[in-house]
Amino acid sequence: MFRQPKVEYKTTSQMLVMREAGLVLSEALDRTVAAAAIGVTTAQLNEVFEGVLREKGATSNFLGYHGFPASICTSVNHEVVHGIPGGYTLQDGDILSIDGGAVVRGWHSDSARTVIVGSARPEDVRLSDVTEEAMWRGIAALASARFVGDIGAAIDDYVSSVPGPALGILEDYVGHGIGTQMHQAPDVLNYRSSNRGPKVRPGLCLAIEPMLVQGELETAVLDDDWTVVTTDGRRASQWEHSVAVHDGGIWVLSAPDGGASRLELLGVTPVPLAA
Repeated sequence: MFRQPKVEYKTTSQMLVMREAGLVLSEALDRTVAAAAIGVTTAQLNEVFEGVLREKGATSNFLGYHGFPASICTSVNHEVVHGIPGGYTLQDGDILSIDGGAVVRGWHSDSARTVIVGSARPEDVRLSDVTEEAMWRGIAALASARFVGDIGAAIDDYVSSVPGPALGILEDYVGHGIGTQMHQAPDVLNYRSSNRGPKVRPGLCLAIEPMLVQGELETAVLDDDWTVVTTDGRRASQWEHSVAVHDGGIWVLSAPDGGASRLELLGVTPVPLAA
């Protein structure tokens, strides 16, 4: 009666369609990040993202999801995740996480990046860089992982090892399986846990997305019922990629090079999906 939710394993042909969705998403995020500048509203960023999806014949998996009113999440400064695009005008020094997804022929992708607008504070650069590297450490761990929980252990070990002021890993918001839906089993924890999760085997596709904060881990949800903020007002960062495990290895579906440029620095050579 306490069985875990069933994990959806994909065929190679299905993962290849997810790769198409991931490439559309990567281009949409490229253009949206490039548009993030002082004086631009977060609603305008949403328009840029949506324009790319229309060009490519893809659809958004965020828009309308449980009533979410936009195609991306734009989380600024102390907003951790699920920020709603609107009239906020980006200011010099803002740290902005952009999270988006795309659907191609019923198959989903999900990815997020952090960008700093204008003049960057060193502590914000460090926050974003450590969060991004933590994501890549988690992805690299997946290449040899026996259980999904090995990903969170690798992320936790890396973040804990970084010299300087400690950064916190949010535990209330985690990664997830992805495929015919944006959010599926299993949960992908970003921290070390006694819960090892399911075994890793070919056909498993995961969205790996650490979220780090400069201060305390306590968060709250604003009155819009979506935007998650740090209660101490300290800043946050989110990075995310969708990754496939297949018979030959792993491939980062939402990275143009499959993750090669970053993973090879960590001793992992990703293997392209073969039709």
